[in-house]
Amino acid sequence: MREVLDLTGIVLIVCGLPFFLSGSLGLLRFPDIFTRLHALTKADNVGLGLIVLGLICQAGSLFEALRLLMVWLLVLIASSASCHLIARSALEKNIKPWMRS
Repeated sequence: MREVLDLTGIVLIVCGLPFFLSGSLGLLRFPDIFTRLHALTKADNVGLGLIVLGLICQAGSLFEALRLLMVWLLVLIASSASCHLIARSALEKNIKPWMRS
């Protein structure tokens, strides 16, 4: 049973890595601040979620698993709040969203 959990954890962690890569690539490649924020926060949150689930499969106790979930929850709250503040600041400075021409 332990081998199945370890393998599941490794698969989830490996599945989370492309989300981090795509979020970083979106940060570098997208044309404006709003699309960059979207790519970074969404992809990184999903990637972190998969990695946390993979680590929970390998956690030694329920307390460790709850701590990992708490870290994920705090990162979700912090990233959404910071994304909202950055986007609102950009709108207040009259930075317009990119429109395809």
